[in-house]
Amino acid sequence: MPPTWLTILAAVSLAVALACAVAIVADIVLAGHRQRMWIMEVVWPVTALYTGPIGLWAYRRYGRGGDYGRVVSTGIGVSHCGSGCTLGDIIAAFVVFAAGWTLFGLALYAEMLVGFAFAFLLGVLFQYFSIAPMRGLGVRDGIVTAMKVDALSLISFEVGLFAWMALTQLVLFPEHLSPDQPAYWLMMQIGMMLGFATAYPVNWWLIAIGVKEPM
Repeated sequence: MPPTWLTILAAVSLAVALACAVAIVADIVLAGHRQRMWIMEVVWPVTALYTGPIGLWAYRRYGRGGDYGRVVSTGIGVSHCGSGCTLGDIIAAFVVFAAGWTLFGLALYAEMLVGFAFAFLLGVLFQYFSIAPMRGLGVRDGIVTAMKVDALSLISFEVGLFAWMALTQLVLFPEHLSPDQPAYWLMMQIGMMLGFATAYPVNWWLIAIGVKEPM
């Protein structure tokens, strides 16, 4: 079992992050700050689930409209990709845990495999609902383009997340953390922020060469 202090820290972190996500939803729905692209009304609160107060600040600063430069635009693009990854990995963690699946004797590898599959599916859907309206694409062309655009971005996000989860599960807490423990989700929060960091330069490059649209 993880130490008590870590469990308490994790519970606080998760509660704060959830409160930030709820605050964003309330501001969008109740205060009427609707997003130009409806998918961002999902992206912002999901991003807050792992960034907490940072995500709430970013939403209040940039999510309510206004001008911003390339640095911020790229960050919003990463959060867009990261939201699909985040939801996919959350779903996968619960599915693998509930089913008791393992791969090569470890739940970690099963979570990575299933997590990547869900993340790719949701990432492509998130990308489709952004890129298809901007480019005026039909369903088939929109999905194909979304897959091309999202592949490298998604992989780069998962590299940071998976590397951290491997470190926590194989070195720091060898197979002692599971989705029914708050500490697991604190480690996941940290991993997702690292995934944001590893995906940022890739998204910068994809936007620079015209593969991705600025957000």
